[in-house]
Amino acid sequence: MLRILEGRWKLVILFHLFGGRILRFSDLERAIPAISQKMLIQQLRQMEKDGVVRRIVHHQVPPKVEYCLTDWGQALCPALDALLTWAGQRPPAAERE
Repeated sequence: MLRILEGRWKLVILFHLFGGRILRFSDLERAIPAISQKMLIQQLRQMEKDGVVRRIVHHQVPPKVEYCLTDWGQALCPALDALLTWAGQRPPAAERE
């Protein structure tokens, strides 16, 4: 399961698509300015292959491609929210020593 989420950008992409959002490739590029176009394409393709993201192609000129989460991908939301809550409860570094 962790293999599906491994990678520097996958969680960031997921957070932008949560809530039923449908975003064009260019919207994702603007939302995540630090990611290269090549890396964004790779991450989206991997997530599509794993069944987390759905790619919607509109056959028009110019071509329009949108991305959204599959139902299974959307089901990750509560688990990732719980993980963020858990991470937020981590004591400061001084208390861990």
